[in-house]
Amino acid sequence: MPRKKNLHFEISERKVFLRIFDVVWVLFSLYVVSILFRLDYFHFDADSWYWSIVLAIYITLFNGIFELYDLQKAGNYYTVLQNVVLASSVTVLFFLLTPVVTPVLPENRLQILYFFITILFTLLLWRFSYITLISSPRFYRRVLIIGEPLEVELVASHLQKSDPNYNIVGFVNPGKGSVINSEEIGLQDFSGDVLVDTIKENSIDEVLISNVPSSTAEGLYSQVLALLREGFPVKDFNEVYEDKTSRIPVQHLERNFYQFFPLSRSNNNKFYLFFHRMADIIVSIIGIFIGCLLVPFIYFGNLIANQGTLFYKQERIGRHGKSFKIVKFRTMRYNAEPDGAVWATKNDIRITRFGKFLRRSRLDEFPQFYNILKGEMSLIGPRPERPVFVKELSDLIPFYATRHFVKPGLTGWAQVMTDYADSHADSLEKLQYDLYYIKHRNIFLDITILTKTLSTIIFFRGQ
Repeated sequence: MPRKKNLHFEISERKVFLRIFDVVWVLFSLYVVSILFRLDYFHFDADSWYWSIVLAIYITLFNGIFELYDLQKAGNYYTVLQNVVLASSVTVLFFLLTPVVTPVLPENRLQILYFFITILFTLLLWRFSYITLISSPRFYRRVLIIGEPLEVELVASHLQKSDPNYNIVGFVNPGKGSVINSEEIGLQDFSGDVLVDTIKENSIDEVLISNVPSSTAEGLYSQVLALLREGFPVKDFNEVYEDKTSRIPVQHLERNFYQFFPLSRSNNNKFYLFFHRMADIIVSIIGIFIGCLLVPFIYFGNLIANQGTLFYKQERIGRHGKSFKIVKFRTMRYNAEPDGAVWATKNDIRITRFGKFLRRSRLDEFPQFYNILKGEMSLIGPRPERPVFVKELSDLIPFYATRHFVKPGLTGWAQVMTDYADSHADSLEKLQYDLYYIKHRNIFLDITILTKTLSTIIFFRGQ
């Protein structure tokens, strides 16, 4: 019988855990401070209970925007300090500026400072405690992968990057005994109780099974059934990879792709599609209005720095593979592609200084609200690519055309989860995220993407 497994919190559990206790500890601290120091600005009684709800919403929203629920960043002291200061400041600012649903500003303005300091130091103390107690080896899960996944070292790094407490100690390629992470796990066949013994000797908490050769499958599955009867966690590698990394492992599915990739029910849900389109129309009208206000400033900047037409049109591929003309503010110098289409790179010399500012601030994207209003694009979806690159990538990457099942978007899951794509490898990574969105798209995932998009803009990521 394998040893009793370590206590381990899944990614979703830790994110819920953080959200709940961010609110609980802040409200508890404000309650204590309101009693001890007579904080009149924020107090708890039957007539002001909704203040707590508004504050809880602001805390959850701005902590999300400032990436305090990103588990990679939530485990770093310096990053947490920086983001808690930003999130607390913006939370208090919005709370002060919405007096219709929040308390009227106190006569003694010093109470606002007490209010801010209470929220700031409570979040800091709680988050530092989380790093010390929860993000520690006592909650690590030691995992063994059995099978023949391609690029296993890269895959292992993806899993551990997504879940810092998910420690992959070894990979076993049946019949070859190859391992990773320098831990010697001598497992070359599955005769007898060799798998159970290996789990005991290496203190394994979980086993992931991928593609297993038929020659070793019989011996393996009999031991897997024995483990399952004892309650030991044995899981499918592809499902765990998708759940933890929030992307589809396209390069590992091959012939079984459509078995693992049913289209999202939301793609045929008329209720979801109706409100998705209504949101597109409302947001695009607002975006066009704001864009019109920005035009004079961008026009003079373009006149001085870009020396070309203000608007730039380019053919892109949309839903069902139909082409359309995307509209953007110009960011590259005139005649940037004299010899044909070229991949845009992260530090592309064709981008002007003013164009770089437009890209980093995302101001160059405002004209695309016109494409959204026309119905050629959506607010959220895979980014539309140029026809020449679509053909090139479709020949190289399996299932690339699947991303055209839905409308392309102004922002998307791939855009907020990855860096700038300037190669086939980057495009493959983005495809995995795009397919995850197509498979799982729903209102909650859309809200998550919008929140992460705000984080991307605030921290000036991308190009």
